[in-house]
Amino acid sequence: MIFVHYRNICFAVIGALSLLSLGALFVFGLNISADFTGGALVEVRYPGTLPEKDALTSQLEAAGLESVSVRESESGYIIRSAPLSEDAREALAGAVSVGESTGSIERLSDIGPSIGKELRNKAILALTLVVLAIVLFIAFAFRKVSEPVSSWVYGFITIVTLAHDIIVPLGAFAVFGYLWGAQVDALFVTAILTILGYSVHDTIVVFDRTRENLAINQEKNRTEDFELVAGRAVDQTIGRSINTSLTTLASLGALFLIGPEATQDFALTLIIGIAAGTYSSIALATPLLVAVEERLRHKRKKK
Repeated sequence: MIFVHYRNICFAVIGALSLLSLGALFVFGLNISADFTGGALVEVRYPGTLPEKDALTSQLEAAGLESVSVRESESGYIIRSAPLSEDAREALAGAVSVGESTGSIERLSDIGPSIGKELRNKAILALTLVVLAIVLFIAFAFRKVSEPVSSWVYGFITIVTLAHDIIVPLGAFAVFGYLWGAQVDALFVTAILTILGYSVHDTIVVFDRTRENLAINQEKNRTEDFELVAGRAVDQTIGRSINTSLTTLASLGALFLIGPEATQDFALTLIIGIAAGTYSSIALATPLLVAVEERLRHKRKKK
């Protein structure tokens, strides 16, 4: 009930966080990987001790490679970079050996810009279709709810909440890309799609409890302010939402801390997105629903 009652404070805090994330995107931009822009993919194997990642990155950049991303694999490193010049391609074989760690190139693939463009377009299409499916599903699931707000309002608010849940990890990775060179790749898109599914589940749980409370009031011919109905729905589901999210975040935290380096950015994206989805379903979705209902009620009174 506290989040609904103090909804203006919630809107201010979440709005500020969203603006900061959008600002980071505008100022720093995203460090797009070769998956989307085209470039080179190199798999290097080290029979002995792996060199330090920073030392290998510095040596590759000194050899002429640009936009270098180095990730540890089972027996070496996977390197992504911008398209290789002839000089960089010739220097690559020597650049992968650092100190006493001698590396051998197991695979060198060129990712054409047409493939990168196709992957980017498919990623955008996938996100668009997921959002559209979510709106249609919520409108259908809440089709019998017409008072005090229509089913389409539930769908619209869900999309606003999902937009926040996407903007926050995007803004975070804009900062991470500027500070540490973190790249947005195909795994990042997979993480965003996962966040969308997780976030909409949390939001629907609260909205569905609101719908149930409205139905109970109708059956008992009981009149109650919508703010009280929605606030009670949040109180009834907040424990479940937080416990479920903490369990998921604990697993993702373990994956981030002790898992392979190749999945660290994936786990970090999920951690940020699921945390954002948890508080947004509680402190944004339902308070926004109450604010819309209040605005509609005032309009009806004026008529």
